[in-house]
Amino acid sequence: MEKLRHMMNPLDFSVEELSDLFDLANEIENDMESFSHKCDGKILATCFYEPSTRTRLSFETAMLRLGGKCLGFADAGNSSAAKGESVSDTIRVISCFADICAMRHPKEGAPMVAASRSRIPVINAGDGGHQHPTQTLTDLLTIRSLYGELGNFTIGLCGDLKFGRTVHSLINALTRYSGIHFIFVSPQELRVPDYITEMLDSKGITYEEVIKLEEVMPRLDFLYMTRVQKERFFNEEDYIRLRNFYILDKAKMELAKEKMFILHPLPRVNEISVEVDDDPRAAYFKQVQYGLYVRMALILTLLGMTDAHMNEGLIRKF
Repeated sequence: MEKLRHMMNPLDFSVEELSDLFDLANEIENDMESFSHKCDGKILATCFYEPSTRTRLSFETAMLRLGGKCLGFADAGNSSAAKGESVSDTIRVISCFADICAMRHPKEGAPMVAASRSRIPVINAGDGGHQHPTQTLTDLLTIRSLYGELGNFTIGLCGDLKFGRTVHSLINALTRYSGIHFIFVSPQELRVPDYITEMLDSKGITYEEVIKLEEVMPRLDFLYMTRVQKERFFNEEDYIRLRNFYILDKAKMELAKEKMFILHPLPRVNEISVEVDDDPRAAYFKQVQYGLYVRMALILTLLGMTDAHMNEGLIRKF
């Protein structure tokens, strides 16, 4: 009997498995039509206990593009969670209706609890400030597609590095590739957590922590901008003070390399000026497109519907 495979953390897949996943995503990018009936008769449940636009719509579009169907909820208030139903009970019910589930939840570890009780594959679509694995897969695919490889570059991560789950996931994922130098750009209050820097130190991976973006712009191959997240702050006064700490504009872009790319998990607030959108180095909307391809590839993989050579090793046996 085949054992269920879930996606809770980008590290759940080996580097080789991720390479296969990204190869499949690029195949989809180049010939989406040939994948349009791969999931005929399959149903994706999107269980979103926390607001989302891009991630939820990306998952639903991915399944629809594969020929499947979607059901679910976009607000915990519209689900039985409002009546006090547990995540464990919800996923047991969803397992009766759907073939695969994408879950976003404000509590860290909630999708993991769901996966432990589920009879269908569960994808963590974001849990609190902890993980956002499919955003990380999107980021990795974007970097590989734009740069040609995953390794041997300098990446700056700017903004909310304390609460940003996308940042934490991406750093962890990139540590498995060689030749990467991290530059953390943030105000003192939003520095990357100590457990991240301690992990980098233990692995001998180089990094810098700076406050001024301008001083490091000329050295970057990628700049990963993030918004200051109001929903993660306990104190509105602190949020108001820090929300416009960094604004990427044309003047700062003039300091950057000709081949440097700007990434952002979105949504954007003020941290990237709209005047940057027309710069060919602005890759954040391409990133959204890559997110669709990688989620299509992930759905196929977790459902065991990839080509035999790609599926081998991705579905574990009891």
